Amino acid sequence: MSDTVGEFGPELRRRRIAAGLTLTRLAELLSYSKGHLSKIERGHKTPPPDLARRCDAQLGAGGELEKLAPSETPECGAGVDGATVDDTAWLLRVGPDGVRWPGGLGRRRLLAVGATSLLGVGVATTVMPQQAHAQAQAVTDTAPVEIFRLQFDQMRTLGQTTDPGVLLPLLTVQTHTLRELALQAGASSRPKLLGLAARYAEYAGWMAQEAGDNPAALWWTARAVELAEAGGDRDLASYALVRRALVTLYAGDAAQTVGLVARAQEDRLPPRIRGLAAQREAQGHALAGDRTASLRSLDRARDLLARAAAEDGTGTPVLGTSNLTDPAAMVTGWCLHDLGRPAQAAEVLDREFLRIPAHATRSRARYGLRRALAHAAAGEIEHACALAAELLPLVPALRSATITTDVERLARELARFRANRAVLDLQPALAEALHP
Repeated sequence: MSDTVGEFGPELRRRRIAAGLTLTRLAELLSYSKGHLSKIERGHKTPPPDLARRCDAQLGAGGELEKLAPSETPECGAGVDGATVDDTAWLLRVGPDGVRWPGGLGRRRLLAVGATSLLGVGVATTVMPQQAHAQAQAVTDTAPVEIFRLQFDQMRTLGQTTDPGVLLPLLTVQTHTLRELALQAGASSRPKLLGLAARYAEYAGWMAQEAGDNPAALWWTARAVELAEAGGDRDLASYALVRRALVTLYAGDAAQTVGLVARAQEDRLPPRIRGLAAQREAQGHALAGDRTASLRSLDRARDLLARAAAEDGTGTPVLGTSNLTDPAAMVTGWCLHDLGRPAQAAEVLDREFLRIPAHATRSRARYGLRRALAHAAAGEIEHACALAAELLPLVPALRSATITTDVERLARELARFRANRAVLDLQPALAEALHP
């Protein structure tokens, strides 16, 4: 046990007495047993991070108690540094030794698969009379943008219900095909094709993180930035910082999360990127236990995202989630839980969860399980189990490393009530979600 952990118990007892609370009353407020808290105060047990946050919030310690508790180190894929995935090997799944991805799909076959997505839409250039060439060239330049734009929306819809590892090869093919088409396109269409390729690569990065492969997620994000800059869009580099910050957030690194998105909030950037950066900053501050800074960032995010929604008329794919009616409100609930205020978090998440579309399975599982976690932390065990029971059957098919992180947290929260009938009934579904 570290020195700081050894100091947590005495400091908790000092602050509890100063607040005029008995051990019994504090245990009731925290939904913990009196015996467990007593052992923590005497230094016989290590406080879980979630409990430390709740103690901090309940006693108004301003983050001082949380600093004395052990940090949380969730296992959500690999770390965030050292992503050295080789370009050709990863994109084509063909390594130096000639090993190919399932089905023996090499470079030539990959290009053929990419081309088949364009069959029947007049994309391929053919020999034609001179007078028809200009008109046909215009179709050749514009058709891929429209087709791949539509397919991108379909991919995102598919990503709501599909194992991300299954979707990644499709995104790989589409990204590569768009890059090849951009090389052959005219000057007017090339930036649009490259910009769309960047969005496919960015989404591939999110699917890689969902699959638990953080180095690949960062690699894809870097490729997205390169493609966007080649098409004249330098703003995506700032959004890449927001994506990287999501990796550090799930790794439990609050300081790095806040530090990354601080560089993505310059006034020159589009309001949506700045709003998403402010949201991520709020989550980083909440993880660090800084309530004031977190709520301030959320206010800024709310204003910026509302402004972005009012100004949006580009027709380009929306950065970030497209399934939340009010992203800032949902993230407020997320942050309140991490700030040790589960009852307030549950109230917000209850309201916002009902606004998620029925088809957005991945989003419903993500925020619905966070909602169940908030209710469990607030001591509403039976209600938390009822909420989780509806969502846990979805988890094995989604294969989401980030959602699994919250399932693990829920399992730890409920483990304190293992004799509860609702908790016992939920155990098979929890086990299947954690070990499909």
